[in-house]
Amino acid sequence: MTNFGTFEDLVLMAPEELRAILIRLKDIIFSVDENACEVVRLGDKAASYGFGPKKMSECYCYIMPHTNWVNLGFYKGADIADPSGLLEGTGAKLRHIKIRSLDQCENEQIIQLIKAAIQERKLALGINKL
Repeated sequence: MTNFGTFEDLVLMAPEELRAILIRLKDIIFSVDENACEVVRLGDKAASYGFGPKKMSECYCYIMPHTNWVNLGFYKGADIADPSGLLEGTGAKLRHIKIRSLDQCENEQIIQLIKAAIQERKLALGINKL
């Protein structure tokens, strides 16, 4: 059974030095998509954002704290344009960016990747609104 929680629960699970990064990334996601559906799965240690609660089909990105960085991940990252080469990962679809500082959060390319991920999911799901 999935262990759901709040974003605050996830923040408290993260190392203290990463908490501000988690909060900033969430703010950035909501600045791009103010209607994002947020689902926090404490078992996954991640918060997912999308058009509905299904992480692999309705969500476009996630925030996942690690020991020394926070992953800003994209469920269909292999399918979105990444002209700056920020995305890491070798899986079939998942890609991520390792965010190690608040300054990294302010890279304009992050917003572009979120927008591209939103567009990819909108097309895949047949959604015509943001």
